[in-house]
Amino acid sequence: MSKKIVIVGGVAGGATAAARLRRLDERSKIVMLERGPHISFANCGLPYYVGGVIKKKEKLLVQTVQGMAARFNIDIRTKNEVTAIHRESKTIEVKNLETGATYQEEYDYLVLSPGAEPIMPQIEGVAGNPRVFTLRTIPHAEAIVDFIREHKPQTAVVVGGGFIGLEMAENLKARNLKVILVEALNQVQPSLDYEMACIIHAHLRDKGLELILEDTVTKLDGSKVMLKSGRIIQSDMVVMAIGVRPESKLAEQAGLELGLKGAIRVNEYLQTSDPNIYALGDAIEVKHYISGQPVYIPLAWPANRQGRMVADNIYGAQKTYKGTIGTSVAKVFDLTVASTGLNEKNLKQQGIDYKVVHVHPNSHAGYYPGAMPLDMKMLFQENGRILGAQVVGYKGVEKRIDVLATAIKGNLTVYDLQDLELAYAPPYSSGKDPVNILGYAAANILDHMVDTVQYYEIHDLLAEGNILVDVSQPEELELGKIEGSINIPLPELRSRLNELPKNRTIYVTCRVGLRGYIACRILTQHGFKAANLDGGYRTYASVYGNPESRNLELNQPLYDTGRVHTAGPIGSLTAEKIIAHRQVDATCLQCPGPIKLVSENLKLMDEGQIMEVAVTDPGFARDIKVWCDKTGNTLLKTEKEGDTLKAYIRKG
Repeated sequence: MSKKIVIVGGVAGGATAAARLRRLDERSKIVMLERGPHISFANCGLPYYVGGVIKKKEKLLVQTVQGMAARFNIDIRTKNEVTAIHRESKTIEVKNLETGATYQEEYDYLVLSPGAEPIMPQIEGVAGNPRVFTLRTIPHAEAIVDFIREHKPQTAVVVGGGFIGLEMAENLKARNLKVILVEALNQVQPSLDYEMACIIHAHLRDKGLELILEDTVTKLDGSKVMLKSGRIIQSDMVVMAIGVRPESKLAEQAGLELGLKGAIRVNEYLQTSDPNIYALGDAIEVKHYISGQPVYIPLAWPANRQGRMVADNIYGAQKTYKGTIGTSVAKVFDLTVASTGLNEKNLKQQGIDYKVVHVHPNSHAGYYPGAMPLDMKMLFQENGRILGAQVVGYKGVEKRIDVLATAIKGNLTVYDLQDLELAYAPPYSSGKDPVNILGYAAANILDHMVDTVQYYEIHDLLAEGNILVDVSQPEELELGKIEGSINIPLPELRSRLNELPKNRTIYVTCRVGLRGYIACRILTQHGFKAANLDGGYRTYASVYGNPESRNLELNQPLYDTGRVHTAGPIGSLTAEKIIAHRQVDATCLQCPGPIKLVSENLKLMDEGQIMEVAVTDPGFARDIKVWCDKTGNTLLKTEKEGDTLKAYIRKG
């Protein structure tokens, strides 16, 4: 028997449900009502349309009304808003936004896919302000593009440091605007833990973006943006990107049960409290796959998956939605940022016991050009169950987070990560993939091969008089070290064990944690109690840095564009061209390799001579500034060409 199914909302989940319904049954009448002018558009692409990466808005239209209606024989009505649901009569009231006419529509089953709306804070000077924008729909994006084209703004304030805020900051910067990002929390991107977010903070500032944390906008007055701290920012436009809320007013008025954040509550079959009404996408509360707790996670993949399942269940399939793990990825200038599952903040709030591991492997084989470091964090339980993961880096981030998300959904353990046979060739990975390395490092903790401490514990441990041994090479410490640590290079450790007490725990660190682990194995097998700083100095420095890096000018581009830093005569140097006496290729090396190579080559040069060094390690630009200052050499210029950084250094 044919059915009449009415779908409220024609984007993502709604359009997916409609297409699946038709594929399941040719006879049913399917009506899709969309308040806006477009259906099935790619709202995740909107920031890139604003930035000019996507040139034509038509590229954002996954389906057109005419095309989808013809292909699937669906009655699609845009600019038609559902204003009420009458559950007893199984009818809805609809308003045609073009004509103003209202009418009723009957249904056998109703599918609610209204999505979410941007949160517009109740701040004086925001309502009706032509300088204030949000971004959720194509008309929103068009309004921003039109404003930039007509008014040629020079400065923009982005309020909110989630994915939309970060993507908008990047794309407004691509429009040559000065961008100030204001975030109320102490970090951007709340799906990450603090130390991982700090990597993004440094990158944003390196790109010349001004980042203001732990502050909020209190008032707009013309071009003045007033902050709670008292600061006043002159800005030509403001983008509000503080999050979204579920569009659940229609459901609430119909007496349907609501849940977390006012989202529509559904059962495992995606039915609302009325079994003839289904709901999906950004409007609903879901169960977290790991914790089993109700959560609100508005993402594209769950919406599309739910749309398909709703269609199946309307036709009697009884498929259950097992929950959402919140896998997400975003481009933030040159970085890719991704996460899945629960983060450390979530686990603490829910009282779930967990363990932590940080690793920093290369994206692919280090000997193949272009390898970039990955910063990876995984949370797991004593039984090996994976609770969540975060990855930040320049290459290969998305494929690692996808493997980890699959592992979580497949109920794999950290031990299983060791056994994953992943594709390897030097341009793409290493013989031990970064995911394998995560598994090995976590298994070492669970198997009691090593005890670890976290970056936030070190200062208290040192204050209590504990010993921290840095097993890095002395020249590496010129790039920063933890104050109070003592240096015993790893190759010297066995011969210097007599310098360490056996009646106290020896805490160990190195650059990224690997040599620290090896040192702990040496110490424990010689009768010492030892613990490794998880993630080494790299994880610690992401939060605390070192005095030298903290003194670098904030919110300024890290790479110069031809400007030369110098004073007085410089021999063969001119503002237009630098003639190098020695060229050094360090493009396949990671920290501290490039610095060591620079140091070795400078020893072979005369005072005043200039070295040109080519490097692919993204941390080198900041490292070389610190190193030159400490060693009495002069950094003349840095410039970026693709993935390669060129630095010009004068000896002395």
